[in-house]
Amino acid sequence: MLRLIGDIGGTNTRLALARDGAYGGLRSYLAADYPGIEECIDEYLAEQKGEGKPDEIALAIAGPVEADLVVMTNHPWKFRKSELKDRFGVARLEVLNDFTANAVSVPHLEPGDLEQIGGGAAVPHATIGILGPGTGLGVSGLMMGHDGEWVPIQGEGGHVSMAASTDRESAVIEVLRRRYGHVSAERVLSGDGLVNLYEALCTLDGVPSAAYKAAQISDPALGESDKQCREAVDIFCATLGMVAGDLALTLGARGGVYIAGGIVPRLGARFALSGFRRRFEDKGRFQTYMAPIPTFLITHRNPALVGLAHLP
Repeated sequence: MLRLIGDIGGTNTRLALARDGAYGGLRSYLAADYPGIEECIDEYLAEQKGEGKPDEIALAIAGPVEADLVVMTNHPWKFRKSELKDRFGVARLEVLNDFTANAVSVPHLEPGDLEQIGGGAAVPHATIGILGPGTGLGVSGLMMGHDGEWVPIQGEGGHVSMAASTDRESAVIEVLRRRYGHVSAERVLSGDGLVNLYEALCTLDGVPSAAYKAAQISDPALGESDKQCREAVDIFCATLGMVAGDLALTLGARGGVYIAGGIVPRLGARFALSGFRRRFEDKGRFQTYMAPIPTFLITHRNPALVGLAHLP
């Protein structure tokens, strides 16, 4: 059974062909270069025509998947699942939220695909949480079913309301509230979120902001000379720990909380030394509950594709 799999993000689209849980022929495309997902898949299949026609398609989408019409959150693409299935003549089409696909990957990742940051050993078969900042903020989880199979949790936890743990963070959120009204976790914990943090700090400090992109703000070299860039990354890491801790409490995720997405791996050792883990555990009377829960950074470059390749 040949399965076309795709991780459709707000910026990049990654397509591959999978068989028996393994995938190959990985190609990456800039989503902005194509009017729709159909044209991107057309080009990929034309390039891979020697592999044969896929029997199934499984896609991970950055946005909610609730009905036949799929509308992405941070990208203008939209499509109907029924029309996509008919267009490519496949027997099965599965469309998942991208972080649901990331969650499905967790039991199939190798030890070398993970870096543990604090905590103890994961409780076997206990619920797992996963979140990660990239173009947006994805959130999902896994629960063990009565049949012993993992069941993914689909949701839009990246849009929960953002809280503050310090006066400085409260001031930053107030700046963002005046700009956006509702300040979701994604307004802080994403690529645009890093920019939001930096600009808010410049506003609070009364200094002009530069037209930095997220990758520049997180660059350690720039952080050495730019106080607001350095502080933006510090707040980013600490608040990610806070939100990850909230997820662990909500799900009872004693099986561990996993960090995915494109931003955190680029921070390198700086993330492990940040306030992430301290803020993760800082839950008042429940600190002793939180301390043993392990947190892991997923270092595999395409966990969503691993999840899609292993869909039953």
